[in-house]
Amino acid sequence: MDETLGFADLLRLMDERSSAFRAAVAAAPSLDVRVPTCPEWTVSDLVRHLGEGRHRWAATVAAGPAGAPPEVSAPVVPEEREALLAWFAASTRELLDALREAGPDRGCWTWWGPSQSPQTTGAVARHQLQQVAVHTYDAQVAVGAPQPLPDAVALDGVDEFLTTCVATTFAWPHEPGVIDYHAVEGRSWRIWFSAGGARTARLPAPVAAGDPAVTRASARGTAHELVMFCYGRITMDSLRIEGDRRLFDQLIAWEPGA
Repeated sequence: MDETLGFADLLRLMDERSSAFRAAVAAAPSLDVRVPTCPEWTVSDLVRHLGEGRHRWAATVAAGPAGAPPEVSAPVVPEEREALLAWFAASTRELLDALREAGPDRGCWTWWGPSQSPQTTGAVARHQLQQVAVHTYDAQVAVGAPQPLPDAVALDGVDEFLTTCVATTFAWPHEPGVIDYHAVEGRSWRIWFSAGGARTARLPAPVAAGDPAVTRASARGTAHELVMFCYGRITMDSLRIEGDRRLFDQLIAWEPGA
């Protein structure tokens, strides 16, 4: 698990996580059960959100390179559980079929612009795997049976989040800083913040601090914990934090381009 997941693995794992999501929803005592990690939503809301996302991204991938997402009509979403799960399975197949047809290298619209992730169908597949993985965890929490993300998904998830959702050319509005993320599974990343934006790189191993004038902090945990921290499912108190914790507070509050 030293390299970024290949396209075929992304699609396979997306299918597996989608099956795990359906299993969690099927185990819920009611579709009206609240989702603690998404407190505004019920299980039904969670299925609708994720399924509608599969439908929109399938259309986006199929449209090819574009300056804006395609116009997509809102799907009719069933309310009864069995029909809802069948609808979600169909929306997942729709996205997977669109990705297989396009392959990993074709351009398409994405919401991320000046990041380190390309605007390609392969990058869409990578991000959509994380979407279904995190929401599968949400559904499992809702039914009282949370399970950590598979190691391959979690390790790629930290890397994907930092390159897609954090790296940017928008100026960092604070003093320059560096954050290191260390997964106990043996992988580390560093992200630099400056007036030039934020850039990230995988580290071969934990490294010593450099310029003492640069604010530094680090977070250590399992890859699953790091992903859940990135997506706001757990707080930094669940991780081993070293250095200036304010740097994490600044990152969480940062809205690049706002």
